[in-house]
Formats: sequence, C-alpha cells, structure tokens
Amino acid sequence: MRDRIEEVLSEIRPALQADGGDVEFIDFHEGIVTVRMKGACGNCPMSMITLKQGIEARMKAVIPEVLSVEQI
Repeated sequence: MRDRIEEVLSEIRPALQADGGDVEFIDFHEGIVTVRMKGACGNCPMSMITLKQGIEARMKAVIPEVLSVEQI
C-alpha cells in the first residue's frame, strides 16, 4: 500500500514543490492516509483545499481503499 500511496504523491509533488511546498507520507491505517504538509504548504491558508480537493481526491480515484487523507 505504501508504494501505491507514494506513487500518487509523486504525481502531485511537483506542483506543490513549484510553490515551495511538499507533502510527506506518514501512515496508512484503516483507510486513512496521514501526511505532513511541508514548506510553504505547512502554513498556507489554502493547504486544506489542496489536501482535500487535490491530494485526497486523487488518492481516492487511484486507490479505492483510501477513505480519507488527513494531515498532522
């Protein structure tokens, strides 16, 4: 599962890095992916939109076992 999640994040990561941010995979447990938003994404007021409408939507589309993506 980790490899599948990392593969999706690698597709998203260039867009985040272009704005000075990044995302780090932390854990997957019972359908919930936990990530850490880093760099500019860590304190951006739009990070929740990026997380839910960008990262979570893509994760769910590619990996049906993913129910939610949460940040720590």
